[in-house]
Amino acid sequence: MIKPVILSVMLTTMATHSAVATETGHSSGLSLSGSAALTTDYRFRGLSQSRNDPAVQGTFVLSHDSGLYGGIFAANTDFGGSTSPHFEFTSYIGYNTALNWSEKVKPTLDLSYNRFSYPGWSDWAWHEFSARLTFDNVFLGKDSLLTNINYSDDYIGFAGNAWNFTLGYSVPLAETGFGLTSSIGYSIIQDKGALIDLNADNYIDWKLGVNYQFKTLEGLTAELSAVGTNLNTDQLSKSEKRTVANGAIFSLTKAF
Repeated sequence: MIKPVILSVMLTTMATHSAVATETGHSSGLSLSGSAALTTDYRFRGLSQSRNDPAVQGTFVLSHDSGLYGGIFAANTDFGGSTSPHFEFTSYIGYNTALNWSEKVKPTLDLSYNRFSYPGWSDWAWHEFSARLTFDNVFLGKDSLLTNINYSDDYIGFAGNAWNFTLGYSVPLAETGFGLTSSIGYSIIQDKGALIDLNADNYIDWKLGVNYQFKTLEGLTAELSAVGTNLNTDQLSKSEKRTVANGAIFSLTKAF
């Protein structure tokens, strides 16, 4: 498989900072948080990073009371064969702050710079800038609505300018421990050769899932979700189609 097609499956991920829940505070204003996860398929923006195989992921975030933070994310990857990396290491720095737009509307602004790297594969490295607004208690109690914009000028190392726009919504189901999560994203990429559908320079991805937070095991969350894209897979092999086709994913995440 030629490199552009391998890289098209990549669309690698940064850790979702908001998913890390538990923090250990210090008098210096610094706090450390993290999570460990096991998932049946490592997908990012609808595309598999592990060739539809299970993945182990870890996240650590060091935050300061000022709103500054830095973190790392690591996961095993598989983009096909021995000519691609099998480990992702992503580092990021950012700043978040509450915006007092009005008495009722107080979104959180999060700005970050993310560096995606693959030890031993320096030509695969790339970076991305992200801006996110999160609104809490929008429609129902304890729900959350987020809008996310991502930009890279060297997308996946060779694809030039790329934009991603994501809208997400999550809500707990009363006090049951269950919750619903959903998102829809739209990506625009300068180089058509960067996508597994070589005739497309844009695509839509989506996710719809249900999660459960265990009351007896603090910080442990299980999630079952459906994911997919609108990419054309007619010219792909069966194994390639599975990396972008609609599918189900189960994951266990332990925050600490």
